[in-house]
Amino acid sequence: MQPTLKKSKQRDAIVAFLMTRKDHPTADTIYMNIKKEFPNISLGTVYRNLALLSERGEILKLTYDQGADRYDATVDPHYHFICRECGEVIDLEMDSLDEEVTAMANVKFKGKVEQSVIYFKGICEKCLKKKLDKKTLK
Repeated sequence: MQPTLKKSKQRDAIVAFLMTRKDHPTADTIYMNIKKEFPNISLGTVYRNLALLSERGEILKLTYDQGADRYDATVDPHYHFICRECGEVIDLEMDSLDEEVTAMANVKFKGKVEQSVIYFKGICEKCLKKKLDKKTLK
């Protein structure tokens, strides 16, 4: 059990902001929006609160090979799609594969796999449409 945190209006505002978003904003985006309510907040404070919230499991920190970390208020198991064209991160509506993937990983692994992180990558619908439109214009 984690120790109780001292109440923080700034931390609460960060969580409230994330709950209104489905685009998985970066720390910079969160900072620019929280700064409207808390003009004296520093980027470092936002980063510290995001790290604390993600360590406590209250938000998800999405780290992948391209771009800045993204944050998500939906902590229930779900998958993300990352567009290789525009970098957008989109929630995928699909059944969880965690139990099956973890069981498969544990078959030949001498340790104990407890969790998996799966990102799907490709081209999002908007970027695919742009590509198809460009081909049609030629």
